[in-house]
Amino acid sequence: MNYYDIKNPTQKVSLKEAVLKSISAESGLYMPELIPILPGSFFTNLPNLNLQEIAFEVSNAMLGDDIPHEALKKIVSKVISFPIPLKRLDENLFVLELFHGPTLAFKDVGARFMAGLFQYFLRNENREVVILVATSGDTGSAVANAFYNIKGVKVVILYPSGKVSELQEKQLTTMGGNITALEVEGNFDDCQRMVKQAFADKELNQQVNLTSANSINFARLFPQSFFYFNAIAQLGKIEKPVVISVPSGNFGNLTSGLIAKKMGLPVNQFIAATNRNHVVPDYLKSGEYKPQHTHHTITNAMDVGDPSNFPRMSEIYQKQQLLMAADIKGFWYTDEQTRSAMAELQEKYAYQSDPHGAVGYAGLKESGVLKDSIGIFLETAHPAKFPEEVEKSTNIAVPLPESLKEIMKLEKKATQIPNNFDSLLQQLKKVV
Repeated sequence: MNYYDIKNPTQKVSLKEAVLKSISAESGLYMPELIPILPGSFFTNLPNLNLQEIAFEVSNAMLGDDIPHEALKKIVSKVISFPIPLKRLDENLFVLELFHGPTLAFKDVGARFMAGLFQYFLRNENREVVILVATSGDTGSAVANAFYNIKGVKVVILYPSGKVSELQEKQLTTMGGNITALEVEGNFDDCQRMVKQAFADKELNQQVNLTSANSINFARLFPQSFFYFNAIAQLGKIEKPVVISVPSGNFGNLTSGLIAKKMGLPVNQFIAATNRNHVVPDYLKSGEYKPQHTHHTITNAMDVGDPSNFPRMSEIYQKQQLLMAADIKGFWYTDEQTRSAMAELQEKYAYQSDPHGAVGYAGLKESGVLKDSIGIFLETAHPAKFPEEVEKSTNIAVPLPESLKEIMKLEKKATQIPNNFDSLLQQLKKVV
């Protein structure tokens, strides 16, 4: 399968190049020429498959022509080493918990799968790749954990100073080794802008093999489709329409859900649930895409004013807003509404959610689908990553997992830099 540049569809590359470069010279995202449709027999048998089996079948359909089956099975078995449980809260209400991986956030699956592909593609090559990634919270820690001490790979993480939780910061700044953390004086969009400038700099790219582990890299984004297949598998026999609410910032997770739907997964509708950074919900209503200045909120992983994956979403729907709006409903919430949603989940269902999951729940509730449909919201991070907000909203202490207790004892290793490209260039020269 070839992968084409959204900005210049005549430019096509192999999976290997799409993974190792992540973005085209024109800063265009890569998409597969074809999204395969899985056979009916797969969906009939879906409730009988475990998560590893699902991940292999789905990834084999998408990537099987480019990676031998045995190599793909090894990647999947290493990546999928933890559960992704679907929990029932009410007759029609479910929550899919995506935080059982090593960094307790949904991005573990995509980061670990991508690391497996890197190892496979670089196995016989004598070159060094520098992964440059911007994070608004959990991406940095997931990427650092997945790529730690992988031969031939160095990781440089940009994160906005003072705009990630203390625990998230500890996770992405304490590893050392081949991981470099840069604390940027600005917001997430500043970090992302600097990363895009780096990829667009021809002189830099002649000197350094740059790639990204954000969801702009198809290898980071696609494995998240496993979540949705796994949720439907756990539902078993489905007698009502299924609606899935996705807390959304950079929209990689939702885009992977749309890919799963294109592959044949029976999801009736998606909900794009956001915070005050609501450029996509606005587009779904008006048909106009207007990037915004980023607002800082308690759902920091969703603080994105110009989502990178919107072009992919638009591409899936052939740039037709009406088609997209038929499949996706958009809702957004203030911090106070998010706190109220956390409180309601605790009081009504005895479920302690993190702020991002609460936004997903609020979207389901406001949509009105819970009367006649099965509603699933994604719980994207462990509530212990946001203890102050969760405890304030639920009046219940959040138990801190042992792994996080140990991380909090470690020393932060980060370099603070201004939000300009020259500062990033200086740091990259030190790394390579």
